[in-house]
Amino acid sequence: MRHDHVITAKQLSREDIEAVLDRAAEMDADTAAYGQRHAGKLLGLCFFEPSTRTKMSFEAAIKRLGGDIVDMGHVESSSVKKGETLADTVRVIEGYADAIVMRHPDEGSAKMASEFVDVPLLNGGDGAGHHPTQTLLDLYTIRQNAGLDDLSIGIMGDLKYGRTVHSLATALTNFDAEQHFISPESLQLPEGVKYDLDEAGAAVAEHTDLEAVLPDLDVLYVTRIQRERFPDENEYQKVAGEYRIDTSALEDARDDLTIMHPLPRVDEIAPRVDPTRHAKYFEQAHNGVPVRMALLDLLLSDQ
Repeated sequence: MRHDHVITAKQLSREDIEAVLDRAAEMDADTAAYGQRHAGKLLGLCFFEPSTRTKMSFEAAIKRLGGDIVDMGHVESSSVKKGETLADTVRVIEGYADAIVMRHPDEGSAKMASEFVDVPLLNGGDGAGHHPTQTLLDLYTIRQNAGLDDLSIGIMGDLKYGRTVHSLATALTNFDAEQHFISPESLQLPEGVKYDLDEAGAAVAEHTDLEAVLPDLDVLYVTRIQRERFPDENEYQKVAGEYRIDTSALEDARDDLTIMHPLPRVDEIAPRVDPTRHAKYFEQAHNGVPVRMALLDLLLSDQ
């Protein structure tokens, strides 16, 4: 890796991505072989927002590498409640850990925090900004099931507030991928993301209807409507449940269509889809461990 911190998918070149994915594949094939690779290393967990998969998979990753965690714990029981600034918090945690994973509700917070620490800082999600480590495991899952070149991918749901979407769309510009964005008009990609995709020469199209494009897709990446990011509950209710995948919706899909979701889901994908050959979202969640093992390995090995 060429970076001290992993803040946004904009940082990641094709070479960076493939380095992480190749290392992840090695670790996935023989996890036990890396059990003492980073013995004694500590990963600081600094989560200002709820998390299940990101937090637990990072903890599993460092422990499978022989290291351990130091956890800031719940915000309510931390010095943040006493008025401590984010800059001071991460500077304190830097003294306890060899790397830090941070999730924060404010967009841009990870970039700001990284300017105050010398250990690697990994962005575990900054508001509606980016989530680059999720994108790496998404790309690993896509590569396993459909390849990353000559790819047609539909990205559906909350494209305005969904940070996983912003990161994935950006990272896919490194590959020969045609991106179809499917959402209500009120939840289309932010103009800044559209601008970046245009500057990168990405092949993109926007849709409000899945049916028209579904037969052409290799991958359908579904996201939930980000209720917690809506400034107005009434606006959320207007679009809640508007896009839902069930088995009947997949009748026109390719036999080898891969369906993904960063989870948690609410009602975007019916449970009846889970046992079908299309469903890969639980495999996707599992892939968080080898991918984050690989990323930590590459960053900690450079120290």
